[in-house]
Amino acid sequence: MNHKVQPKSSENLFSIQNVEPTYDRIVKEAEREKITSISRSQCYQLERNNLHPKRIRLSSHSVGWRLSELLHWVETRQAV
Repeated sequence: MNHKVQPKSSENLFSIQNVEPTYDRIVKEAEREKITSISRSQCYQLERNNLHPKRIRLSSHSVGWRLSELLHWVETRQAV
């Protein structure tokens, strides 16, 4: 007999839609600076003017940014 292995429900959903699952994560300041190539003070100035993704408060002394938002910001930024 020929038995087919049924994919898990999430695997089946992605194969039907022909879409890969996306995963997002939070990046801290050092990685944000490498990704965007701008200083912390410039980042905060742009953020105040709604020209940079907003920080996410992680704790009373820690913030981060969504990686997907930073990558989108870099991709859509016009070259100077």
